[in-house]
Amino acid sequence: MSMPVKALFKPFNLGSLELPSRVVMAPMTRSFSPGGIPTAEVIEYYRRRAAAGVGLIVTEGTTVGHKAANGYPNVPRFYGVDALAGWKKVVEAVHAEGGKIMPQLWHVGAVRRLGTEPDGTVPGYGPVGKFKGDTEVVHGMTHQDIQDVIGAFAQAAADAKAIGMDGVEIHGAHGYLIDQFFWEGSNTRDDEYGGSLAKRSRFAVELIKAVRAATGPGFPIIFRFSQWKQQDYSARLVQTPEALGEFLQPLSDAGVDIFHCSTRRFWEPEFDGSDLNLAGWTRQLTGKPTITVGSVGLDGEFLQFMVDTDKVAQPASLDNLLKRLGNEEFDLVAVGRALLVDPDWAAKVRDGREQDILPFSREALTSLV
Repeated sequence: MSMPVKALFKPFNLGSLELPSRVVMAPMTRSFSPGGIPTAEVIEYYRRRAAAGVGLIVTEGTTVGHKAANGYPNVPRFYGVDALAGWKKVVEAVHAEGGKIMPQLWHVGAVRRLGTEPDGTVPGYGPVGKFKGDTEVVHGMTHQDIQDVIGAFAQAAADAKAIGMDGVEIHGAHGYLIDQFFWEGSNTRDDEYGGSLAKRSRFAVELIKAVRAATGPGFPIIFRFSQWKQQDYSARLVQTPEALGEFLQPLSDAGVDIFHCSTRRFWEPEFDGSDLNLAGWTRQLTGKPTITVGSVGLDGEFLQFMVDTDKVAQPASLDNLLKRLGNEEFDLVAVGRALLVDPDWAAKVRDGREQDILPFSREALTSLV
């Protein structure tokens, strides 16, 4: 291994969390779990990545035990005896290969549409309600609803710990429920959960505290956040480093151990006057470890593949990434599509076999390899 590449395969330790490498499998919805239960194919999908040198697997988004948590067909759930039994088999398979794994806990919020499984009569849930004619398409969450969802996240985290998961990631990004509370446009509440960004963050802070209380002081909690949202890829939640620090500190204080800083392109500076990306700024402002992500190892970013296309993303140089990692701008590197299409990506990078890395095309989304 070259010296720069060695930085990617150096162990990472944080309390009880000991990772054999800095490579993280990013959470990517795959929709191969009928009835919400991970299959033998799903177990193999995660096992192969651990066997090839991925230090930490963050699973695809898994829905918590709330009636409106799900927004898509065939995504896995993280509640119920059957689904948890399936996830326990995933944990055992990953651990047998020396890897670590955490579920991403997810509630889609107002993104949910009527007709979505498991109960099509349940509308989306969000900070404020929305009607189409006489039909309630988004239910404005009451204080009791908020507590119910917080309880569902806490229960899922406790279950994760009970089946041997190595921590949890809370999905607070991309325009889903927690992120909907963060945004001024989607959260127009006039109670203690709306108003200033600090008040709009209260839901997330209470949820993180509940997860911490349910799992104890030593159980790792990752929080994923983003400046952008799926409804607006150019959106920015905060405009300055000072505002970012004010946003992150209450989340950090509530119990977050690691921040997963979602960007579309890891190399882009977050603010003028500095080359630091979002993960770099977050690490500097909070003092907590961070995960960077965004088109790692590919020359085309994911938006190109959100529509039916024959475009292909080719493997790209890691020099910029490795330089930043070597400079300790961030601690861990999440790899998405490059790992989705090539389970041996990490091993190929480690062993200097870059010429063998597979390109990514939309066709890769149609199967688990």
